[in-house]
Amino acid sequence: MSYKRPESVLVVIYREDFRVLLMRRLDLPTFWQSVTGSLEVGELPIRAAARELKEETGIDVAMLPSVLEDADVQVRYLLHPEWRHRYAPGTTHNLEHWFYLRVPVTTEIQLSATEHLEYVWLDFEHAIRKVSSSSNRDALITLQKRLTK
Repeated sequence: MSYKRPESVLVVIYREDFRVLLMRRLDLPTFWQSVTGSLEVGELPIRAAARELKEETGIDVAMLPSVLEDADVQVRYLLHPEWRHRYAPGTTHNLEHWFYLRVPVTTEIQLSATEHLEYVWLDFEHAIRKVSSSSNRDALITLQKRLTK
């Protein structure tokens, strides 16, 4: 069996009107999140973020007027028990790299049918309350503070 690398990216997508994209997972339908995904062997976080954006939302960063912003934040968190089987035995934590992407209001989302059931655009307050993971919540709070300075 090929195990996932315990290093990932989190990409918070927000529109010019300051609404945030959240997606509901297919494998755990009560779980709402931003774009996430594990790094592949030898892959840099910025490349993984661009790849995951394309896979999960259909957004190609090369086609946008904005750039994928490295938030320069890395957090280590305890892996969700339901997903630990994806990692080598004994792996309990993951290192997550945060990114932000500002997109036009007209940006179309094409969800991956194998990963997510639906998506919503929410203001920061509602997104912070709805998102399921604490690191995702912290990334939203951090971005909201950066944008309101």
